[in-house]
Amino acid sequence: MTRLPDPRPRPPAGAALVDTYGRVAQDLRVSVTDRCSFRCTYCMPAEGLPWIPRAEMLTDDELLRLVAVFVSAGVTQVRLTGGEPLLRRSIVDLVAGIGELRPRPSIAMTTNGAGLARVAAGLKAAGLDRVNVSLDTIDTEQFRTLTRRDRLTDVIEGLAAAADAGLTPVKVNAVAMRGVNDDAVIDLLSWCLERGYELRFIEQMPLDAQHGWERSVMVTADEIRARLATRFTLSPAPWGDRGSAPAQRFLVDGGPATVGIIASVSAPFCSACDRVRLTADGQVRNCLFSERETDLRGPLRDGASDADLLALIRGEMWRKGPAHGIGRPDFHQPDRPMSAIGG
Repeated sequence: MTRLPDPRPRPPAGAALVDTYGRVAQDLRVSVTDRCSFRCTYCMPAEGLPWIPRAEMLTDDELLRLVAVFVSAGVTQVRLTGGEPLLRRSIVDLVAGIGELRPRPSIAMTTNGAGLARVAAGLKAAGLDRVNVSLDTIDTEQFRTLTRRDRLTDVIEGLAAAADAGLTPVKVNAVAMRGVNDDAVIDLLSWCLERGYELRFIEQMPLDAQHGWERSVMVTADEIRARLATRFTLSPAPWGDRGSAPAQRFLVDGGPATVGIIASVSAPFCSACDRVRLTADGQVRNCLFSERETDLRGPLRDGASDADLLALIRGEMWRKGPAHGIGRPDFHQPDRPMSAIGG
């Protein structure tokens, strides 16, 4: 990992969302709900979780106002996440509202895809640029085991609808679980290549509500690459420095198709991180693994100005640490699970 410069004593004059190490946040992840239609084993228990009360959720107007503040401070990309973002009934209107901001940010969404077929065209018309669909396996039994739901057909139909609507490139996010679906990574890549989907494997991270993650059983990026290499020829993509992009991309059998591997744990990209997160209940987080967050909902509802809100956001970014610290003796898994933070 690239070494970060020494922390700066104070924000530079006129800085946007800069931290003490000089990184500038331009990629906003917005969780629009913590609710989800799946119960993935690496995310939450079978019975689900205590959801955020409706009164504590940001309204559409509040969410759009906060996104506008972020955009005014230099955010150029907005990704809508959850939970499952398609469970928010106003999701198409939210996309349209973000698309009306100036300067207009790019708009993406991460979804489990189960409800995508019915709204893909509407999302595209509203201004959504692209979509990532979480799909860990194309094996029906493995899918049921991982998600505790029997909706693989719905996800496959959602992916096809996204491609037909022009939400391209359609990307697939997959987590390989040891002893569950790690033997199926080759089949998943073959399936995605046949359909023109861009596959990204992601190392499992310690963000489960059960706090049952163990590094010793995590399937590493090196293991995934080695398994894929038994079927495909993988060569580093010739595009040089990937910047803040988390995935290391490889040409498959000489290209042009690629596969990405995100080594969030074994080779983190913290030194180039340009992300900031807004939770569904209005908390801003400078890191997925942060133990602290700053409340924006309360001040917003108490009449704070945009300048007041921006000052709170800048303060949160300024205290961002150098790295997430997974593997260090003092690492503490966030109290909030992934579904409440947003991916």
